[in-house]
Amino acid sequence: MQAPTPHTFNSPAKLNLFLHITGVREDGYHNLQTVFQFLDLHDTLTFENTDSDGRISLGNNIQDVPEKDNLIFKAAMLLRQHTSSKRGARISIDKKLPMGGGLGGGSSNAATTLVALNRLWDTKLTTSELEVLGLTLGADIPIFVHGAAAWAEGIGEQLTPVAIDEPWYLLAIPACHIDTAELFRDKQLTRNTKAITMRAFLDGAGHNDFEPVAKRKFPLINKALELLNKWGNAKLTGTGACCFCSVSDKETGLKALSNLPEALIRFNLKSDDLKVVLTKGLNGSSLYQSNLLNLKDPLA
Repeated sequence: MQAPTPHTFNSPAKLNLFLHITGVREDGYHNLQTVFQFLDLHDTLTFENTDSDGRISLGNNIQDVPEKDNLIFKAAMLLRQHTSSKRGARISIDKKLPMGGGLGGGSSNAATTLVALNRLWDTKLTTSELEVLGLTLGADIPIFVHGAAAWAEGIGEQLTPVAIDEPWYLLAIPACHIDTAELFRDKQLTRNTKAITMRAFLDGAGHNDFEPVAKRKFPLINKALELLNKWGNAKLTGTGACCFCSVSDKETGLKALSNLPEALIRFNLKSDDLKVVLTKGLNGSSLYQSNLLNLKDPLA
């Protein structure tokens, strides 16, 4: 019997260029405003159909995450149940994105699983249908299925595509992990920021309401922001630990990286405390650059 053909798909990172909480809903969720943009950083997922036994399994699991709680596994099971498919898959991941970093790694992995298996299993759901399905697993999953930079409202699922600059970013990855639920529970979290317009964002408005809480709880994040402020207007992304600032061009970013060892010493930091990388902002998700997905689903 011929071995199944492995198919590899990117699972990209995102930034929240700002993140406002504009109110609390009756169902307990929060109304948000944000802009999502992708990065040229990604995990890599590989899928092999296992139609002979119909099992869904993970070739390698993420440390300390039981298979049944892994968003990749949950997304595959959800798609199969929703479509009544009998097909299976063996899924492995090359994990590069930090957990708890605010880069959307877990949500991106789930979205890539939905999009990839929808194609490999020929379940024929539209992109819009996959977005709705993904939302049942997590509020950030629709943007990764959507695959284009977007202005987002609601709980993050109301998406309006935006064409914005694609700058180079310095991305700081502190050696700490943020629990999103812990930040949402914090009594000092601002939950009534006045809504802004897209025009105001394009003119420079917007901040991250979670940043003051994260800085107070994690001194390393505060230092990361202070360090990045040497080169730009540093911000926290999402509800994670990673911080970013845009730079004028790639050469400026590379020069900043060359000065990083000296800057770490100045802030009394070690290289193990904080990693800084140079990455490119992208308005299109690298998920859809796969040979099987070089164009978005024509059914969308």
